[in-house]
Amino acid sequence: MIETEFNTDRVAEADRFDHWRALAEGAPSPMEPAGIAAAGFRMHQRDLWLDRIRVWTMSFRPMTFRRPAALVDKADPGTYNLVLVREGTFGQLDGRDERTYLPRHLHALDSSRPFELATRSATGAVSCAGLEIPKALLPLPRAAADRLCGIPLPADTGIGGLLAGTLMTLTTQSAQAARPEPGGGAAYSAADTSRIEAALVELVSGLFTGAFEAHGTRSGQPRHALGARVRAFILRNLHDPGLTPSSIASAHHISVSYLHRLFHEHGTGVAAWIRWQRLERARRDLADPASTSTIQEISARRGFAHPAAFSRAFRTAYGLSPRDYRETGLLARDSVTGTANALDELDTDFPHGGFAGVTPA
Repeated sequence: MIETEFNTDRVAEADRFDHWRALAEGAPSPMEPAGIAAAGFRMHQRDLWLDRIRVWTMSFRPMTFRRPAALVDKADPGTYNLVLVREGTFGQLDGRDERTYLPRHLHALDSSRPFELATRSATGAVSCAGLEIPKALLPLPRAAADRLCGIPLPADTGIGGLLAGTLMTLTTQSAQAARPEPGGGAAYSAADTSRIEAALVELVSGLFTGAFEAHGTRSGQPRHALGARVRAFILRNLHDPGLTPSSIASAHHISVSYLHRLFHEHGTGVAAWIRWQRLERARRDLADPASTSTIQEISARRGFAHPAAFSRAFRTAYGLSPRDYRETGLLARDSVTGTANALDELDTDFPHGGFAGVTPA
């Protein structure tokens, strides 16, 4: 863990503003300060560099931070910066709208978007903490996480509270260890760094996932409508062996856990529903007396990457191997007679009580 600190008390007063402005404009995600006079400028900033995550604290007089499009084009590290307001208020200008963040709020800034952040304080002092985390470390689809930028996230309850508490513990212990007093020294060992970073990734992922699911449900994204779109998407792509819960969730800008929840509400799992839809289409193909396709061709057309896996799944569902089913022509006595025509109509409803012969995954 590498620690850096900037304190205007240790810089000649005439040089304080220019010194910090150079640091801000030369940062991985550069910003430019505005709305403050150089005379009397005060700033205290500490940074804890883990492996790929930066944890930081700042105390300063009210000012405005700008990241215009020109600076985004100049340098974009592909990160989210989560800011925890401790003292004062933050007003984020986004086009014509301004969002206000109060103490006990976390809010996310996207390094790929221009922004203007105005800070205010009745006492003349602003204090905040936060972390900068690469987008690539988060499992939530990028578009889903991007939607959370500009939405106040609670920092006093739930996972947000845990994250805020962790940030404050890290920065407080680090500051105490840095004091030139007996007993001072590094607060964390090198081995601790990777563990701390892993914990922060889990907390941020949990915060973003929960916030997106809650906000998505409130903002006109009814589950039944979303579920219908998801099922229609699956049916259009059943032929693709690479169709997975992860790819489906990414295509709809939701988390994998939320996708599973949509299906579990109807008594099945995502993988089970996909498997059933593929098997039904393959069963129809096998029962077609005019078909000249081989069993391997049918299984591949219906999205099964391996013929052996298809045969096992088919036998489990229908009690016969694909070859025996085709040869005996059991269509008329099949236990799921009548579903074939429905499949042609793009039936995306869930059968009541789950699926016969298929164990929900």
